[in-house]
Amino acid sequence: MKGNLSYSEQTEIAQPSSWQLLNKVPEVTIFFWIIKVLCTTVGETFADFLNLNLGFGLMNTTIIMGFAFFIVLYLQFRVNKYVPGIYWLTVVLISVFGTLVTDNMTDNMGIRLEVSIIIFSVLLGFTFLFWYLSEKTLSIHSIYTRKREVFYWLTILFTFALGTAVGDLYSEQLGFGYLKTGLTVIVIIACIFLAWKMKLDGILAFWIAYILTRPLGASIGDYLSQPKANGGLGLGTTVTSVIFLVAILAIIIFLAVSKIDITAKNETVMTNGNKKNVMVQTIVVLCIFLVFGVGSYIWRSNQIASQSNASQTTLAGQFSDFIKIENDILKAVNSNDFSSAKKVADDLEHQWDTQEPRLRAIDGNTWTDIDGTIDVVLASVRSSNPDAHKCKSALNNSLSVINSANK
Repeated sequence: MKGNLSYSEQTEIAQPSSWQLLNKVPEVTIFFWIIKVLCTTVGETFADFLNLNLGFGLMNTTIIMGFAFFIVLYLQFRVNKYVPGIYWLTVVLISVFGTLVTDNMTDNMGIRLEVSIIIFSVLLGFTFLFWYLSEKTLSIHSIYTRKREVFYWLTILFTFALGTAVGDLYSEQLGFGYLKTGLTVIVIIACIFLAWKMKLDGILAFWIAYILTRPLGASIGDYLSQPKANGGLGLGTTVTSVIFLVAILAIIIFLAVSKIDITAKNETVMTNGNKKNVMVQTIVVLCIFLVFGVGSYIWRSNQIASQSNASQTTLAGQFSDFIKIENDILKAVNSNDFSSAKKVADDLEHQWDTQEPRLRAIDGNTWTDIDGTIDVVLASVRSSNPDAHKCKSALNNSLSVINSANK
């Protein structure tokens, strides 16, 4: 078994030192992938629950979840072995935090999803590069030093942020929808699994699948939680989050008792070939994803553009329906009829999401500005204890921005 390890790993096994730990991550079993998808689903729905349903707002939600994440991450670094409860709680919170990082870049900073994808791809690529140059392996079966654990969690953070951006780009901006996006990701993961069976490097296959489970989990979460009018099942973020959190807890208890996901420190790394073959496979896989990813993006963008009015070069006159909907919400708020206001807010969200691909294709910057104001409206109106003053302020600000763009 030692013959399959890298030179660095063989040396560390032969000469253990006090700063080395037991392996800090679980064995990759079917339970690993199930709970990973569950965690990513919760990352999508729980972030929406705090942001919109509880009315914390995007920035406050990010601060709260970031604080919680770093506390649990500290605990994860403090233990000297894999502890299911701490490890998977860290994954849940890093999923929520990674989602919020991307959402902040899009909504608060006005950074396009395409740019976010490039940024996180570069950050992820450099993390892999420095990890490999330092440790000579990217295997998660070798996370038994502090340095490797730092590289590991940086990688996880960037995979969640990247997966969020990719999922949002295809499901919302390009208008593929949650269900189609999720099914597409399942097909891609199945192809990766078959390629692994046909000698695709195990470490490469693992990290590709790990990245893809993020848009898969997000698509599942959105499909279950979004209203039926938006193409979802209408369970809501609260019910969806509770269902998946209970499922995660049940699996964590099972794993803690059964210990079937505990790995030995000298676990064989998941590699199927030499360095040259792995490098060639990595280049080929990256080229395939670039060709199909960029190709589908260009094809869909051109399709959206062709469906739009060819003579329409600005957003002027495109927002009359949204102005009417927001005025209806404002009337309900003025009458303290928040039940009706929330129902109309659902219609606002549905109409806005439906029109996103077309409107964004005409003027992405203006769309982003309006999208930010609408998010504030939805958060204030849907709050569990809505404040009339905050609702009116959010609506008046949004109407001002939309009216200006509509002229």
